[in-house]
Amino acid sequence: MSTTDTPALNAPTGLLIADEWRQTSQRMPVTDPASQQVIAEISDASVSDGLDAVSAAHDAFQTWGLSAPRVRAEILRKAFEIMSSELEICARLITLENGKATRDAMGEATYAAEFFRWFSEEAARIEGGFRYSPARDKTIITDHRPIGVAYMITPWNFPAAMATRKLAPALAAGCTAVLKPAGETPLTALWIGDVLRRAGLPDGVMNIITTSTSGAVSSAILADPRVATLSFTGSTYVGKMLLKQTAERVLPSSMELGGNAPFLVLEGADVDTAIAGAMIAKMRNGGAACTAANRFYVHESVADSFTSKLESAFAALKIGPGVDASNDLGAMVSVKERDKILELLDEAAGEGVVISASSVAPTDGAFIAPYVVRGVEHGSSLTRNEIFGPVAPIVTFSDQADAIRMANDTEYGLISYVFAKDAGEGIKVARQMESGMVAINRGLASDPAAPFGGMKESGLGREGGFAGIHEFLETQYFAVDL
Repeated sequence: MSTTDTPALNAPTGLLIADEWRQTSQRMPVTDPASQQVIAEISDASVSDGLDAVSAAHDAFQTWGLSAPRVRAEILRKAFEIMSSELEICARLITLENGKATRDAMGEATYAAEFFRWFSEEAARIEGGFRYSPARDKTIITDHRPIGVAYMITPWNFPAAMATRKLAPALAAGCTAVLKPAGETPLTALWIGDVLRRAGLPDGVMNIITTSTSGAVSSAILADPRVATLSFTGSTYVGKMLLKQTAERVLPSSMELGGNAPFLVLEGADVDTAIAGAMIAKMRNGGAACTAANRFYVHESVADSFTSKLESAFAALKIGPGVDASNDLGAMVSVKERDKILELLDEAAGEGVVISASSVAPTDGAFIAPYVVRGVEHGSSLTRNEIFGPVAPIVTFSDQADAIRMANDTEYGLISYVFAKDAGEGIKVARQMESGMVAINRGLASDPAAPFGGMKESGLGREGGFAGIHEFLETQYFAVDL
């Protein structure tokens, strides 16, 4: 690990390029959103630094791409073991730079480590194919090979999990990587880089750059012919801009973009089960998740009960700095992000809804109380926009078909939540949801062993599961006379 300005953070502050932690003269501050204090200053990569990282990854690919799957698997397994033994360190970093509560941070750290374990097991199980053609004039053999250098861009809301969800399958496939984490939360990614180095990952296989000029650096990297694929998690707006750039080179791209998740509570559903699910689906990470329940469609027979119980559950949450493990809800990642949520609430107030906050947030730092909003009409501002915070707008319905129509009435299609009287009805409705994932009678669907991704403008491709590693593989077909 490099010398750092703040040793207590247990994280490097330089760029990881080839075999060194590179310190730059230009520095970037990292701020604790709870205290608004600068907790570290990190290196600020230039375009030249970004291209140096590509060179390192390209050089390392010449050997890593030919390495035995078992070798790659054992390094990833070692990374899982190191990370699992240091979850508290990881969680503390997440909390300090992201603001989320300790419980959420520990959950993320555990989830992030599991990607190393899952893809350590997948590395040696990449299957090919062998069969006769229908005319039996040839044998069809299919093989998979690592695609090459992968450029990865991750967001601030899950700084550990978004990094490992990309790095683990890429490294398992035999690819090398250049990772650019979000400027708000770089320390967690830099720490993960150190974990992989300690696990025995060869120099240059993974490189990490942090920069305040993301547009210029990313454009230069994506224009470099040595880069073979892009993996991006972030907003649909930025994703579309990146797709325009990758189109110039017909560059394969995996995109995990925005969401506007509907949460359906159907007639006959158990209200207490739905409330428990809502507290996870809405309040995990303080609502700052692309998978967060964004719009609540509740049948009129249970609407009053559900809404009152949700208000009570919100009122019971303790709000404060995430480093205090007794707090349930930490800070938003920045005052700017908090203010975006408040602006949406102000817009909603002008539409005649009833907004209730049963808790009081600290006035210092990027804190916001959770809100339940009654009397919301489908198509209003809170149902059109991804809130990315602890706000639950309630839309009441009487006809199930109408609820399904409203749920699907969005350009997004990442995840839906369905609470029904039983799993059979839940699956029936789930099949009508226009989303890549559906959670039925539960508030959490994400799992390293499951394919994560959406339909429509929520993205391209899948991460996790058996599909995740194939985002970093090329399929090659051999026609053979045997």
